[in-house]
Amino acid sequence: MSSTVHLEPAGSISDAADRIVYGAVHLDVIDVERSLAFWRDAVGLRELQSSGDGVSLGAGGRELIVLHPGAQRPVAPGYAGLYHVAIHLPDAVEFARVLARLARLRVPQSPTEHVFSKATYTRDADGIMLELTLETADAYGSIEVTPYDVVIYDAEGNRRQGTEALDVAAALRPLADGDTDLPLAPGSFVGHVHLHVADLAGAYAFYRDVLGFDEHALMRPIGMADLAAGGTFPHRLALNDWHGPTARQPAPGSAGMRFYELAVRGDGALEALVARAAAAGVDTGTDGKGGVTLQDPAGNRIVVRAAAALPSMS
Repeated sequence: MSSTVHLEPAGSISDAADRIVYGAVHLDVIDVERSLAFWRDAVGLRELQSSGDGVSLGAGGRELIVLHPGAQRPVAPGYAGLYHVAIHLPDAVEFARVLARLARLRVPQSPTEHVFSKATYTRDADGIMLELTLETADAYGSIEVTPYDVVIYDAEGNRRQGTEALDVAAALRPLADGDTDLPLAPGSFVGHVHLHVADLAGAYAFYRDVLGFDEHALMRPIGMADLAAGGTFPHRLALNDWHGPTARQPAPGSAGMRFYELAVRGDGALEALVARAAAAGVDTGTDGKGGVTLQDPAGNRIVVRAAAALPSMS
């Protein structure tokens, strides 16, 4: 039996319609200054504030990434944890600017066409992967998941691959001014994280039933799942079991994701999440700043806040 999910075109590229949005993704890195050469100078994030525990980076005043020094080794392969964090760009001009800047600085990247989005992938000096994304909802038709295959159809009904080579020349065309030095534009936001987990179905159920994400696609044939967050774009949280059923968190001291932040919109939404966690037997704590702390079944750490706690997110 197959399932088909349709995506309506979005009026604008933002997370304004989502019930669940991202705060900052906190990363453990070996050398902050070396990491800033990537996240600030190449990617285009601005420094917002610094403390003894880390450097906060963002766009338009919205915090997106926090770098924490002290890791002793690069990202360890084969473990549960972050596969990549994705920063979504507000329009085609900004996507073109990032593509051009990375190319000018000779930062290795992998431009990719996903049909529902255009993306380029790159890594920092510690091996942490970043996806820079332009949502293209109007180009997407549907996804069909069968017990044996996953098929994407574009808006014209053509059968497409989920990962195709991006037409880079066309993607660069909107950059009429040719200026690649501008920082990431206001309106850029963390649009999804993609996580390695050991139990795909268990993690999918956790994010749906406890955190409140919406079902989109459980793609067992390729070991991957997607969840939505109530808006027009379905790819708000991705999971894979590509590191096998015994994947565990890497040893302390490894570079990678320390934790990531979510914010839930709606009166009583945070309290409802805590109640769902209790009913599911999931332990929660507090971070001392009004956030609720918990872990997914793979050990990925999450801090959830009420949306009002992130005044710059819209």
